[in-house]
Amino acid sequence: MSFQTQAFPRFRLFSREQSEAIHYASLEILRRTGVRVYHAEALQLLRQAGALISDENLVRIPPDLVEWALAGAPSRIVLCRRGSSAAAVKMEGMNTSFGPGSDCPNFLDPRTGEHRLFKAADVVDCIRLVDALEELDFCMSMGIPSDVDGISPYRHQFALMIQNTVKPIVFISADKGDCEAIVAMAAAAAGGMEKLRLNPTLLGYSQVTTPLIHPEDSTGKLLYLAEMGIPIVHQPSPMMGGTAPLSLAGALALGNAEVLSGLVMHQLKKRGAPFVYGNGVHHMDMQTTISVYGAPEFDLARAAVAAMAQYYHLPNWGYAGCSDSCLPDEQAASDATASVLVALLTGQHLAHDVGYLEAGLTTSPEMIVLTAEIIARMRYFARGFSLDESSLLLELIDEIGPGGTFLTSEHTYQHFRDLWQPRLSNRRRKDEWIRQGSLRLGERLREKTIAIMESHRPEPPPDSLRDEIAYILSQ
Repeated sequence: MSFQTQAFPRFRLFSREQSEAIHYASLEILRRTGVRVYHAEALQLLRQAGALISDENLVRIPPDLVEWALAGAPSRIVLCRRGSSAAAVKMEGMNTSFGPGSDCPNFLDPRTGEHRLFKAADVVDCIRLVDALEELDFCMSMGIPSDVDGISPYRHQFALMIQNTVKPIVFISADKGDCEAIVAMAAAAAGGMEKLRLNPTLLGYSQVTTPLIHPEDSTGKLLYLAEMGIPIVHQPSPMMGGTAPLSLAGALALGNAEVLSGLVMHQLKKRGAPFVYGNGVHHMDMQTTISVYGAPEFDLARAAVAAMAQYYHLPNWGYAGCSDSCLPDEQAASDATASVLVALLTGQHLAHDVGYLEAGLTTSPEMIVLTAEIIARMRYFARGFSLDESSLLLELIDEIGPGGTFLTSEHTYQHFRDLWQPRLSNRRRKDEWIRQGSLRLGERLREKTIAIMESHRPEPPPDSLRDEIAYILSQ
């Protein structure tokens, strides 16, 4: 009897027929209801491709144009580290890469416990923290510095990131002008635009306005990054009960239509340009009117989005390590564990927002470090275990026999380090735990976070790159 010798825990929400039901519903939305596009070049591209445009910018897209766009987008994207051609992030198969979020106004200072506005120095501390943690694979800005004047915050964020981490960067921008400056900085680090296209180190993040609106600025970013061959996720965020129907299926179909219409414009600009599927379905808590993260609906939506991306054979965008809690407490740990596990078991390629608290208003360095521990544990779980002959160890069992011990066997000596070991969690008995200071997890977490922030120094960029970045920012 033959069987697969590696046992993997996996979870997939939809059958192919169920994915098709969502797909056909979205095609019907695009054919019958349409989307508003507030960008002249995009409207011209759509008109030339056979879309029906009425009322100046209401675009109805025929199904065959959507299918054409899906057939042209690449099914695999890699991102590289600064100054390297080796793939650091592989958006393929069941690979899941984790990273923080962006643009929080508030910072939870681990040194003082104070909630306050972000400063540029805090952003640098957070970037270096991400650079140090091996469980995190890419970087985002995490906060908007409140003490920077005269420069676009997004250009400044990217300049801080590219100088303080070698990891791939997902960037935010206000408009095409920001994108041009950011791509210029990345090209300077890569050794030119052609090398950057071949070995991309960055991915742009843009948003659709739900319901069914493509604004001028975000559409301009979409077309520019397509032209430059830089990967982009052009994501809607339908909020059930607010900007989307209070139905997960309806919100998913609506958001999917928004993604597909963005993909059509993207591929019309440059066929084969890299595009990441993202659909940030949330729901509004009717007691607080907050768009929540810690909820079963949120985790189900992530599984559904991953399933749709796999149906389309597109790289996908997800969420993990985020919470509605205001502190990195037991609630935050519970939310992070659920979202990290869902990300791994459903094959979310880029899971961002690690470290988000207060439903995306606050970044906590301690939450980032806590989630890194959770990621390490859940990655070990998700990789499964082998069932081949060398793992069944029948000869060893026979050799040791009834009543024997495996503690002194050569196999145990060779493999005991294969078992996962926590870096934060306590496994000591009470007496030893007391001798070591009786520290709660939160206290150990704070100590470790501060130690990393104060000791880690990332690989510095060349002086020539610093000069080029300063020149670009001055323009």
